[in-house]
Amino acid sequence: MNKSERFFRRYIFSIVSIIILFLFVNILLVASFFAAAYLGNVKNSNFPIEDFSNHITETNGQFNADIQAEDMLNNACAWAMILDENGNIIWEMNVPEELPRHYSTTDVAMFSRWYLNSYPVNIWNRQGSLLVVGFPQGYVTNYYTSIKTQYVRPIAFGFLAAVCINVLLMLYLFVRNAHRIEKAMEPILNGIRHLSSGHPVHLEENGELAEINAGLNKAGDYLLKKDNTRAEWIRGISHDIRTPLSMILGYASEIEETSSLPETTRKQAEIIRKHSEKLKNLVENLNLTTKLEYSMQPMQKQTLVPVELARQAVSEVLNDGLSDKYELELSEDNPGKAITITGDQSLLNRMLCNLIRNCIVHNPNGCRIQVSVGSCDRTCTFSVIDNGCGISEPQLNTLNNDRDISSTQKQTGEIEHGLGLKIVRQIVKIHQGTIQFSDTAPHGLSVEVVIPIEIY
Repeated sequence: MNKSERFFRRYIFSIVSIIILFLFVNILLVASFFAAAYLGNVKNSNFPIEDFSNHITETNGQFNADIQAEDMLNNACAWAMILDENGNIIWEMNVPEELPRHYSTTDVAMFSRWYLNSYPVNIWNRQGSLLVVGFPQGYVTNYYTSIKTQYVRPIAFGFLAAVCINVLLMLYLFVRNAHRIEKAMEPILNGIRHLSSGHPVHLEENGELAEINAGLNKAGDYLLKKDNTRAEWIRGISHDIRTPLSMILGYASEIEETSSLPETTRKQAEIIRKHSEKLKNLVENLNLTTKLEYSMQPMQKQTLVPVELARQAVSEVLNDGLSDKYELELSEDNPGKAITITGDQSLLNRMLCNLIRNCIVHNPNGCRIQVSVGSCDRTCTFSVIDNGCGISEPQLNTLNNDRDISSTQKQTGEIEHGLGLKIVRQIVKIHQGTIQFSDTAPHGLSVEVVIPIEIY
């Protein structure tokens, strides 16, 4: 599963989570409403007609309501009457004048379900009589509904099916929309990934996201042109510098070795030669890092012996004329164990030489440098450790976070370009390895490079 598929899968999962959250919140709101209604005494909001009826007593055919019954009517702004079996009013309290005093069976049947002349009413059956309690117009809403029992279950299932169909339809539309976006966005995401890795990109400039595609194509062309211009400039400068630099080195060496010249002149020639060599190394580093960055340096994979590789790097540094202030040692973590790896000999040699020279450059007062080779499982480990001055904590964090140290500055005011370590990182990367920087006790720096024995 690529990154774009994971992105849109998370997008779909987030949509499903939103729908589930939406349903949960709605269920919670409905439950909260019913709970609030219950706690708010909604269930007792209807007029307590049975209790009211109990406060009306009959004595010798005469009906009397106590004070509590009157208070109940007054609090509800209601009126009440009792009808006998013939529909005549035999007791009343606060009954509106416009209402009749006699009701037929049909009238009773009508207002028992609906309204009595627009007055909402409640009725209660007393033994041999009918208690009617009425309320002001618009005070209470009465409704009546009926349905056959055989239709109750189909209606309930139909309602549930409608909810499920709506949820599934919503999910389908979300997934369909996400799929359309995925088809449109996948080339864009792939294009961005190619741009980030330095590869050219060209997208079809059509569809709903044509403007974004066109912008990416334009950005890709600009970056490619910019990178090509920089690479061509570095190659041109390197080529133009090579010939005059060789002449400077040759004449400086000749002057330095001429014994008939004054000592001061020979020292000046030595300084010119050393700085010219630094300039030559800088140009070589620029060329190499450019080739590695733009994949212009094809890797020549071959089977190598890590110990022999480290021995060659140590010998190369020693043959360059290492000062007596430095001690350079080579050791094996597992002596006698045959180790072979697959890699580019020249690049790995350059990696080790750069790490060793880095210890020399940053410790001008001298130090002890130990190069060791070991293996574990399917990896080979190169370690370069010195007991020099070490580096600061911010610089150590910068190196371990794979950031350039070109912004760091020495106390002498000399800006450190960091090309040597950049090349080391690039070589480690193309060999699918890792690099780790750490402090050594009591002081110094340790660099550990772990490279797979087989690279693919």
